[in-house]
Amino acid sequence: QVQLVESGGGLVQAGGSLRLSCAASGGTFRWLSMGWFRQAPGKEREFVAAISWSGGSTYYQDSVKGRFTISRDNAKNTVYLQMNSLKPEDTAVYYCAAGNVAGINFPVNYWGQGTQVTVSS
Repeated sequence: QVQLVESGGGLVQAGGSLRLSCAASGGTFRWLSMGWFRQAPGKEREFVAAISWSGGSTYYQDSVKGRFTISRDNAKNTVYLQMNSLKPEDTAVYYCAAGNVAGINFPVNYWGQGTQVTVSS
């Protein structure tokens, strides 16, 4: 069983930056594909970004391309989401996810508990 714990959320002004972290335990992190999803109030959870187990392939939702960067450190069992040029519409609870195959259609086996990101205008 894989446990995922997110951190790094908070309140930021539009145009600002935040870096989310997700620490994994209980499994073989280096073989897992990792991703980030988000859910805004009243909306469905949506895919944001994913990264393959090696870090060699990354995938992004169109609305975050060029602003967000997903990365991983397999030595630290941690995946990151660097978010720049944040917009109010990026406000959501961000969830870390783990699965077997990275991609735009990312089948998730494990979820974190989520961290709130609020972008003020």
